[in-house]
Amino acid sequence: MSPEHPSKIDIVIPVFNEAGVVEQTYASICKVIDALPSKFTLYYADDGSADDTVASLRALADKDERIVVLELTRNFGHQAALTAGLDASQGDFVISMDGDGQHPPEMIPQMIALFEQGYDIVQAQRIDEEGFSFKQVTSHGFYALINAISGTRMLPGAADFRGLSRQVVDALKSMPEYHRFLRGMVSWMGYRSVILPYHETRRLAGKSKYSFGKMVRLAMDAIFSFSLMPLYVGMTLGGILLCLAAGQILYVLSFWLTGRSSELVPGWSSLMSVMLVIGGMLMILLGFIGVYVGYIFQEVKRRPVYLLKKREK
Repeated sequence: MSPEHPSKIDIVIPVFNEAGVVEQTYASICKVIDALPSKFTLYYADDGSADDTVASLRALADKDERIVVLELTRNFGHQAALTAGLDASQGDFVISMDGDGQHPPEMIPQMIALFEQGYDIVQAQRIDEEGFSFKQVTSHGFYALINAISGTRMLPGAADFRGLSRQVVDALKSMPEYHRFLRGMVSWMGYRSVILPYHETRRLAGKSKYSFGKMVRLAMDAIFSFSLMPLYVGMTLGGILLCLAAGQILYVLSFWLTGRSSELVPGWSSLMSVMLVIGGMLMILLGFIGVYVGYIFQEVKRRPVYLLKKREK
């Protein structure tokens, strides 16, 4: 099907413990897509919810044949649930968005229009409001770091609210890496893309499921998947310490060569300081190596990113 006239558009929505919210986001999405001519399919990927989210989705699916419910066996994480939805999608154009209402469905027509203009990736970029918050500071800091140490440019404020052509989705499906950072993977592919700014709306209900710990793990997946800089940092610090050690040796030899060896006083504190610095740097470097080895170990096992318990429709 030609991208100028997408006849089938899929919307992928990963959810986790969003009972009472999915009905509201579904209604807001329908207000938009019901007025559009294309055929839509909504893929809800439930990431092992412990509340009544699945029951809510089944009730919606009974009333709307456009809904497909993908139920994962357990909580595999947001990126895995999003991957499950992308794997199941079949449309000419696939839009991914969160199920908490913070990604405005009103952007869907603009995404489709940009796809019709020939763009393979329509990336929505969150425009932060004026002010100061912990989330904004950590987000800007993360993107500044990842862009400085990796060869892949990642757009600040670009979350998983985007539209992808069928070619891009198929390319993502050919990348079966276990530790997934889809924002980086999409940027890495290099397809023709366009940025669509938007203002994030408030959650319809409940609270964010992305805890600080989950955000740290996602950041680690990004850093260790897209950069070898931590190893280079360890090697650089090791080289600096080696140069300092060589300088110390030359300094001590100068006393012996000039006949001033009697002026040398054993320095327990300085010796311990050097040993602690070297030992600490070695532990840090070994830690970096251990993380990379752990990532490799999990990749070579070739376990699936997620397991599907049930698909309804």
